Amino acid sequence: MTARAVCFTGPGEVAIRERSVPEPGPDEVRVRATVSAISPGTELLVYRGDIERGVAVDESIDALSGSLSYPVEYGYATVGEVIAAGSEATQLRGRQVLTFHPHASEFVVPAESVVPVPDLSSERAALLPNAETAVNLALDGEPAVGQRAVVFGQGVVGLLTASLLAEYPLEELVTVEPQDNRRELSTAIGADRSLRPERAAEGPWQGEADADLAYELSGNPDALDAAIDATGYAGRIVVGSWYGTKPVELSLDSEFHRSRIELVSSQVSTIAPARRGRWDKDRRLEVAKTHLGRIDSKPLITHRLPFEEAARAYELLDKRPGEAVQVVLTY
Repeated sequence: MTARAVCFTGPGEVAIRERSVPEPGPDEVRVRATVSAISPGTELLVYRGDIERGVAVDESIDALSGSLSYPVEYGYATVGEVIAAGSEATQLRGRQVLTFHPHASEFVVPAESVVPVPDLSSERAALLPNAETAVNLALDGEPAVGQRAVVFGQGVVGLLTASLLAEYPLEELVTVEPQDNRRELSTAIGADRSLRPERAAEGPWQGEADADLAYELSGNPDALDAAIDATGYAGRIVVGSWYGTKPVELSLDSEFHRSRIELVSSQVSTIAPARRGRWDKDRRLEVAKTHLGRIDSKPLITHRLPFEEAARAYELLDKRPGEAVQVVLTY
């Protein structure tokens, strides 16, 4: 059988290519895609060419083996139906599943790698990988009662992180975002206030009440400096952005060092070593599912485009962020 897949062939270049799909082996399943969600963070780095050439795509996901060198298929949020299953995976036939697989109309993957999502709509299920990232960010930030928290960047991951932080008994949750539509979504999803970057530069709390906890999720290297400026003594900054090849210049002056600010890297491919005794990826994913079931995630999906118009979808996210937040491809 043949299927179609999205392929990045160069910076700003997206093609739909045909490829063969084998019959599933005993412990494999064939999935027919329903929807897939485009990551406005990592995937835009690949689309723009702001990737570190030759770096591994994601060694923790079978479908994303290889390196980030053109041509490359990339993506990790496809929802579909299991239309064929090997002899050891027949229980999955006919079920709706999430797969961490690049955008493609059909594909074969190991049965153990799919996540059954019968209780979520296909679009809500496609948000699950980013919701899982938000859970990971919350775990790494360790928000506590009465803290002041600020989140820089209200793309999909930033919005989902804000929605999760809103469930903690914080003193105040402030977000920072240049786009009007995303600031509106941010307050609707749980932030107490959402500021433009120039307003945040004056200090989210106008003086002595600095942030206890900050997240940098904008993908903009300049925002990391702003996060440092907004964070108070012994505060923590969780860096979830992947900047790719964009240089990061920080003003690590005497104030930074005397403030004992902690910078924490966070990436969803791993769980922090200190938590691995109690947390694994299955538990984290279940928490993300539960959270998605509680919130109104529908407004986050601003555009639905046919799979054949993938090139237009990436151009929309790249050139018109004031309009697009989460774009999904339909099959």
